[in-house]
Amino acid sequence: MKVRVTITLKAGVLDPQGKAIEGALKGLGFAGVEAARQGKIVDLVLAETDVAKAKAAVADMCEKLLANTVIENYHIDILG
Repeated sequence: MKVRVTITLKAGVLDPQGKAIEGALKGLGFAGVEAARQGKIVDLVLAETDVAKAKAAVADMCEKLLANTVIENYHIDILG
């Protein structure tokens, strides 16, 4: 089973990489960019076939390793 975890900074957490992207895009002439936020994606392939068990296992992985839950949110998508 393929799983995608999208990890983003929580609202209110400073994002210097996002600010740098925003500034670079504006510098390249993309004047319509009002804000940019940086995140990360982790794709996993699991042997688990039960969707509920897979989501629970990945949530545990996020809580223990993949995301810093103090400053980051995560979202789990089952891809197949």
